[in-house]
Amino acid sequence: MKLVGKMALVALLATLAGCQSGGSSASVDPELDHCEASKYQKYIGQPLSVIDAMNFAHPVRSIPYNASVTMDFNLNRINFSADSKDNISQVYCG
Repeated sequence: MKLVGKMALVALLATLAGCQSGGSSASVDPELDHCEASKYQKYIGQPLSVIDAMNFAHPVRSIPYNASVTMDFNLNRINFSADSKDNISQVYCG
């Protein structure tokens, strides 16, 4: 491989290494987490019914797979979306 090709490969690898996330230690932007959805990410993969027995400080919306929901945006509401197997697939504010 020519010197220019080697330099390009090193530059590409350095760029890709900079794109890697830090894993679970990544910080949460408080502007996007008004409802504190980041606290509930551990429930992803569990049945949607687990939220029925929980108490929340914010409004909550349970969204079954393929359900119709209103388009009103409430930054303080926690949304739990389910997949086709009725397991929680996403937790977010809105």
